[in-house]
Amino acid sequence: MLNKIYETQKEGCEKAIASLKRDFTTLRTGKVNISIVDHVMVDYYGSPTPLNQVATVLTSDASTIAITPWEKSMIKAISSAIQAANIGVNPNSDGESVKLFFPPMTIEQRQENAKHAKSMGEKAKVSIRNVRKDANDEVKKLEKDKAITEDESKKGQDEVQKITDTYTTKIDTLVKEKEAELLKI
Repeated sequence: MLNKIYETQKEGCEKAIASLKRDFTTLRTGKVNISIVDHVMVDYYGSPTPLNQVATVLTSDASTIAITPWEKSMIKAISSAIQAANIGVNPNSDGESVKLFFPPMTIEQRQENAKHAKSMGEKAKVSIRNVRKDANDEVKKLEKDKAITEDESKKGQDEVQKITDTYTTKIDTLVKEKEAELLKI
């Protein structure tokens, strides 16, 4: 019974870690990443469609993203969608493709992104604490229902805390690594 609770807790914590890593991809480091435009939705014949489903998105160098639409008529819609998404650059079109030129990041921008990474880490920790609360509630419910003894309940809650501490440490490590990556010039 307790092992099932631990497994459920670990699954929840892994989801929080995966979500944090996904959030980190939206932060710009010194080198541009195509995930910056992942949330851009293009008006494709009346329905909002993700940019990567109407065009090829590639990084041509450390500061440029090239977007080549599958239909040339989509260039204007893609440019409009990028401007509306407010990702910090203006799209440049040459009639064949749309290019996004990202200027080098300033120290202030890097520090701001590092703060943002830290807040993402805190959000993940809150998620892990919520998973811990659910696991502890399950352990207490087993004790209340007389399925386990008071000593087993105490040991179960200690194990839940150990799992929580392990994942909290993982989050701290991930945040430190991301901050170092963001602040590196």
